[in-house]
Amino acid sequence: MNLSFLDSNIILYLLSADVVKADKAEAIVAGGGVISVQVLNEVTSVCRRKLKMPWGDIESVLAAVKSACHVIPLTIATHETAVKIAQRYDISFYDANICAAAMLSGAKILVSEDMQDGMSINGLIIRNPFR
Repeated sequence: MNLSFLDSNIILYLLSADVVKADKAEAIVAGGGVISVQVLNEVTSVCRRKLKMPWGDIESVLAAVKSACHVIPLTIATHETAVKIAQRYDISFYDANICAAAMLSGAKILVSEDMQDGMSINGLIIRNPFR
């Protein structure tokens, strides 16, 4: 299994009009990786609320992502780890949840455009693929 965890922004770039970023996101997702249920929830919310996509199209996107990536559940351990990360690193609680899920999955790299490229959180390295 690929030990990179993919943030929701990477998945959402699959739907972007920015062809360069969409192609890069497609290559990343095609390579596999790990995501959490939170990533699926965030993607669903953005697709519905911001992109105004019909449910059938959203289900197709989610099915493709779930077939390419290993999905891990959200747990009490994820929540408790996220609280500690948010306090220690002063990042948003939702970003801390992504970091916690990545760490608990065994990932060494978190692929995200939203966090500081190169930042290390308890040994988890943030990588922005668009830099």
